[in-house]
Amino acid sequence: MLVNEFLEKSTEKFPDKVAVVCQDKRTTYLEIEQASNSLSHALIEEGMGRQDRAAVYLDSSLESVVSLFGILKAGGIFLVLNPQVKARKAEYILNDCQVKILITDVRHLMEISGILSRCPDLGSIFIVDSEISPAKELENIPQRIVSYLEILGGFPQHPPPRKCIDIDLASLIYTSGSTGVPKGVMCTHLNMASAASSIIEYLENIPEDIILDVLPISFDYGLYQILMSTKFGGTVVLEKTFLYPYRIIDLLINESITGFPIVPTIAAILLKLKNLANYEFPALRYITNTAQALPPRFIAELANVFPAAKIYSMYGLTECKRVSYLSPDDLKERPTSVGKAMPNTEAYIVDEQENRIDQPGVIGELVVRGANVMKGYWNLPKETDSVFRPGSIPGEKVLFTGDLFKKDKEGFLYFVARKDDMIKVGGERVSPKEIENVLHNIEGVNEAAVIGVADEILGQAVKAFISLKKDCFLSSDDILWHCAKNMESFMVPKYVEVVEELPKSSHGKIAKKELK
Repeated sequence: MLVNEFLEKSTEKFPDKVAVVCQDKRTTYLEIEQASNSLSHALIEEGMGRQDRAAVYLDSSLESVVSLFGILKAGGIFLVLNPQVKARKAEYILNDCQVKILITDVRHLMEISGILSRCPDLGSIFIVDSEISPAKELENIPQRIVSYLEILGGFPQHPPPRKCIDIDLASLIYTSGSTGVPKGVMCTHLNMASAASSIIEYLENIPEDIILDVLPISFDYGLYQILMSTKFGGTVVLEKTFLYPYRIIDLLINESITGFPIVPTIAAILLKLKNLANYEFPALRYITNTAQALPPRFIAELANVFPAAKIYSMYGLTECKRVSYLSPDDLKERPTSVGKAMPNTEAYIVDEQENRIDQPGVIGELVVRGANVMKGYWNLPKETDSVFRPGSIPGEKVLFTGDLFKKDKEGFLYFVARKDDMIKVGGERVSPKEIENVLHNIEGVNEAAVIGVADEILGQAVKAFISLKKDCFLSSDDILWHCAKNMESFMVPKYVEVVEELPKSSHGKIAKKELK
C-alpha cells in the first residue's frame, strides 16, 4: 500500500467528514484530496519526477498536510524541515538530498534566504501565503517563486497517474548524527504503511477517534499522527505549539479529543497547572508517550487527572518508527517497562558476540526485525552498514539499535541506556558533536564538550563545558546568545560551565565520563 492511498481510500469512505482541524478551520477529506491532487499536478509541471525530493518548511498546518500528500501523489519523496531549523543546517539538508522544490511561507523563507544561492538543485519555491506580491523580500531569491493558492484553483483535482510501488521511498526524516551532521533516514511506502498499521492495531483506532497533535511534524511522532489518522479515517487536530497549555486544555475538552500523544516534557508542564484537577475529559480514550520514559510519578498523576484514559508507554527510534509498547493493563505492575514488540515486529537482545540473550536481567543491545525498519541512511553507506547486520535468514539484514536493554522473565523489555552519547531533550534527539561544532566557532573558545544531564521536565538537558583561550573573557550569556543564534532552541545548552581545562584520557581525548 502507498502512503498517499491512506488519503484516497478514506476519501472514498468519508468524503464529507472533517479530516483536519487547524486554527478553528475544518477541512474535509474530499477537500484535502482535491487540493493535494492539484498540488501534485503543479509539482509535476515544475519538473518533479519519480523519487525527486521536495521539502516542506512550515509550521503544522493544513498546507503541511496537503503538501505531504501532494508530493507523494506526484511520485516524489517528502522531507519536513523543523520550523526552528537554522540556515546552516537547512543548507546541509537541502543539498545533501538534492531537494528540487521547497514549500514554505515568506516568514520561514526569510530565515534561510541567505543560503538559497548555494542550493544548486533547488529550482522552485512554492509560497503558501495568501498574498506574496508585491513582496520586496522575494526580489533577490534566485529560485522560481510559485503561488500555492493559485495552483489550487488552476490545476486538475483528480490524481495523476500512479508512479510508485511500495518499496519506493516515501520520506526522508533527518535525525542528528554522531558525526555532527544530520542523517537522512530513508523510509519506503512499505515501511511507513507497516508502522502505521501496527500502531493503529494496538491502539485500537477507529474512524470516530480525534487526535490532538501538538508535536512538530518534522518529528516522526508528530508526523505519524497525521498519517495514521488519515489511514483509519479519523480526525486530527493540529496545534503548532505547546506554549499555551490552557489552549491545549480547551482543545481536549471542546474538540472531544480521544487520543493525545505526548512526550514527558508535555506531561511535566500539564501536571504543573494548579487547577488541572478541576477539569473533566470524558472523551479522552488514550494517551501515548514515547521519546523518553515517563517517570512513575508522572504516570500516577496522569492517571488521576485523566481517569478514563488508557496510558501507553512506547519505545521507538526514527530508523524504524516504533518497536514496542506496554499495554495499559501492565502499567501499574511494570511502570518502567516499554512492553513487548508491536504487531508485525520482532525485537530481541544480543550480547557483544551478537548471540541472542534469553536470560532475564542480562543487558545487551536491542535488535529489530520488521517491515517497518528503514531502507538505510541517505548517502551514508558506511553508517548504514554499521547498524545493519546479517539476520537469521540468508540475505536478511536486521537493525542494531545501539540501545542497551534487558528483559524480565515474562519477556517485557526495559531500556537501560544508549550505547553512544546522544542526548534526548524533550523527545528531540540531539547530537553533542553538532553543538560542539557551533561552540568551537565562537571566537575565544579553546575547547568544548557537551553532555546530557538528568532533567525532571526534559528527561535530559544539555550541559556545555568550555575552556577559553588565554586572556579571553566570555560569559555564559555570551555563549548562550551565540548558540541561540545558530541552533534550534532545544539544542541550546541549559547549563554552561567555563573551566580552566577539560579532562583528558591517556590518548589525549576529552574524558566525557569524568565530566558526567
